[in-house]
Amino acid sequence: MIKLAVIGASYLQEPLIQTAKSMGCETHVFAWKAGDPGEESADHFYPVSIVEKDEILKICRQIGIDGICTIASDLAAITVNYVAEHMGLAGNSMETTLVSTNKHLMRERFAACGDPSVRSIQISSAEELNGIGLTYPVIIKPVDRSGSRGIFKVTGPEQLEEAVRKAVDVSFDHKALAEEFASGYEYSVEGISRNGEHHILAITQKYTTGAPGFIETGHLEPAQLTPAMKEKVTAVVIHALDSLGIQNSASHSELKIDRDENIRLIEIGGRMGGDFIGSHLVRFSTGVDYIRAVVDTALGRRPDLTPQEHDGAGAVRFILGQADLDALERLKKEHPEYLYEAEVHEGGEVVDSSTRHGYFLMHAQRAEDLIPYLPERGSDE
Repeated sequence: MIKLAVIGASYLQEPLIQTAKSMGCETHVFAWKAGDPGEESADHFYPVSIVEKDEILKICRQIGIDGICTIASDLAAITVNYVAEHMGLAGNSMETTLVSTNKHLMRERFAACGDPSVRSIQISSAEELNGIGLTYPVIIKPVDRSGSRGIFKVTGPEQLEEAVRKAVDVSFDHKALAEEFASGYEYSVEGISRNGEHHILAITQKYTTGAPGFIETGHLEPAQLTPAMKEKVTAVVIHALDSLGIQNSASHSELKIDRDENIRLIEIGGRMGGDFIGSHLVRFSTGVDYIRAVVDTALGRRPDLTPQEHDGAGAVRFILGQADLDALERLKKEHPEYLYEAEVHEGGEVVDSSTRHGYFLMHAQRAEDLIPYLPERGSDE
């Protein structure tokens, strides 16, 4: 039987585990024991933290795995590629992994390769910015986190010290970036790469709270872009994937497009996007089984990207407050056939993506049918 290692056992990894099992794979799941879904659904579960690379490598060698993968987690991707490189399995090099999980190194690579990205400075404290003529607003963020954690838009020097301190505190490496502010609308791009050949699957239209936290409030596929702009975005992302050295993995690229149609890369991860983008929206909007493609790529096989029967459009709206709950009730009343799945739970203050109060997934034939049930979308100019 084909043996596939999966790094992570949370709800994010559950679609991967189930897809791998449906493909006839024996799943070997590694994660700190915390009562997560993958602990029960895996064929074999190992209570080992996802950062324990050498211990996981040792066990994977004993098992004799045929591939290793994860979805929606930069931290887990480090272990995936470490094990893959040491066992001669499909994956990305550790050099690529380093630059695609550290925003400072990524920006340096983009600058060296001529990719259109924002300028930034790596810092450990606000004092390191003394004497540097900052043009406000600036964005302060950790160099190595995702999920909207520790991101701040600073409009003046009086806000700088606190923003840097908070970003450094949540950084694994205790470092932050001070980066120029890029105006425009946000998008993300989902891709799959095998042996350095890149396939762009979908462009996602993103909705966020804006400043101060930039928490993602919804996603829509396909993005409402002209054919010419889609072609331009595709070319920019493929060049950047080559710059980073992405070879064998999914990819999730985040960017902004301003009113003059200039593209600025924000960051790229060598893994599938989270927030239901990779697990649901790509399939709704394109008919491609993205998760199956991730498994095939991890096993060294050419992924089947043939579109299956699909709706044509997909979206997710996250629950942050009453307006989102009202939109869900309106959807149920007006178009219950659009509702695919919903989950609502009690919670406290929403400070990042992990503290949102639920979501509802939608699918329809046209993106225009779903836009009325998504949040207002403003750009940061």
